[in-house]
Amino acid sequence: MIIAVTVIAAVLLDYLLGEPKRFHPLVGFGFLVSWIEKRFNQPNKSKQVQFLSGMVGWFIVVSIPVIFFMGLYAIFSLWFDQLFLLDIIILYLAIGYKSLRQHGLAVYECLIDNKIPETREKLAMIVSRNTETLESTAIRQATIESVLENGSDAIFAPIFWYVIAGPYGVIVYRLANTLDAMWGYKNTRFLYFGRFAARIDDVLNYIPSRLVATSYLLLGHCKSGLHCWRQQAQLLDSPNAGPVMAAGAGALKLLLGGDAYYHGQLKKKPTFGCDKLPEDKDIKRSLFLIDKTLCLWCVVILIVFFTLEHIL
Repeated sequence: MIIAVTVIAAVLLDYLLGEPKRFHPLVGFGFLVSWIEKRFNQPNKSKQVQFLSGMVGWFIVVSIPVIFFMGLYAIFSLWFDQLFLLDIIILYLAIGYKSLRQHGLAVYECLIDNKIPETREKLAMIVSRNTETLESTAIRQATIESVLENGSDAIFAPIFWYVIAGPYGVIVYRLANTLDAMWGYKNTRFLYFGRFAARIDDVLNYIPSRLVATSYLLLGHCKSGLHCWRQQAQLLDSPNAGPVMAAGAGALKLLLGGDAYYHGQLKKKPTFGCDKLPEDKDIKRSLFLIDKTLCLWCVVILIVFFTLEHIL
């Protein structure tokens, strides 16, 4: 039951406070990642050496925070019998529910005020594609895609790994996800060095992403969500974002995807979902889908652990 209470408390804490304003642990972790990458990444070496360097670098970067938190738990255990308060803080720092809502609503509000240049700037904070020339429809599509995908990565996967493996599970997941975001590029610099980080992130997101996709279609238009998942998920590059975004697009009955520019280069991307192009209000609909999914997960976790406590 403590696990369920911890999850709900962390979600409420995030809803009330959002991300820390001054310092977030992942910022410090980002500096460590950059420092390790500069010393381990050797693009002029063979692809085997680059891959092994990336794997060793991954383990070093992840091990340092894990060891730090092990020491922190050991110190706290000297004074406190119950350490779930520390679990709440760690899970709170790992999820980004309020931040995702704030970024999505910032784009929405600029769109309804017809402030396209400002909207592009807001969108650039949550997507990696070039936004300088995007018009309203493409902005809506990119925003909704980001909401659906980041809902899985930044909210539900951390909760899943906390439930499955406790605080160390959520710590390793969040660090692995950050490493994928920093090293998982398919360019000359990271193609082989970042491959291990990308594969680990794929493995850790495999089950959570499919649970999220299932949640999206159950809480939206189930039939179209399931159809899009089955028929379109494999068309997308990511083995995990594919089911999430295809099911989400179908659940919302919207047409998403399409070609986009990344770092000045046009990338051919398939469209997916249904036939309806998104309107401004559909950004809020996608955020509401995240809200409903989060409520569903909290209720299910509460019921499961309440039942287990009374059975055992």
